[in-house]
Amino acid sequence: MLCDIGANGHMKAEELSLEAKKAIREAVSVLRKGGIILYPTDTIWGIGCDATNEEAVERIFKIKHRPSSKAMLLLVDSDAKLNGLVREVPSIAYDLIDVAIHPLTLIYPGARNIAPALIAEDGSVGIRITKEPFSHALCKAAGVPLVSTSANISGAPTAGCFAEISEEILQAVDYVVPVRQDEPAGAHASEILAMGVDGSIKVIRKA
Repeated sequence: MLCDIGANGHMKAEELSLEAKKAIREAVSVLRKGGIILYPTDTIWGIGCDATNEEAVERIFKIKHRPSSKAMLLLVDSDAKLNGLVREVPSIAYDLIDVAIHPLTLIYPGARNIAPALIAEDGSVGIRITKEPFSHALCKAAGVPLVSTSANISGAPTAGCFAEISEEILQAVDYVVPVRQDEPAGAHASEILAMGVDGSIKVIRKA
């Protein structure tokens, strides 16, 4: 039995199925052991791990054949988590998060308390607060920021749905979340804005 899906294609918070709740418990167990999961997010399917676990992060780079110079973004469940991940959160960031219509990834300067490989050469890190019920509940239950990187080999086309994820990726992870797998293609990556230390904003990728 799949999870209940709302009109927007995502589960409604009050309708998380028993299967979804079980999947969250199993995924958290894998994450706490340093494992790698494949999970649905507020955008596309993502490969994830505990972002504070350096060995797990390095393993994702190897799974994707991705150069370690290309940092990966983080997923958290609330803006309360931001202060623990960056030295200073620009006040405008909270305004942008509040008014965002589409999933929004903000790149913050001064990253901290995460695996070094996730920090860009300029000291920044990309973080998105997920409002989608399953990934939100997963992040909350995990209690740590989660890596969220597209479920494809680096340089290959991005998978727009679960059915498009390669067998190589499926076999490389430790746990595949068994929900939302029947959703059709059509998911898109998030909008990305970079925040400057001076409060400036630069559009990196539009929604």
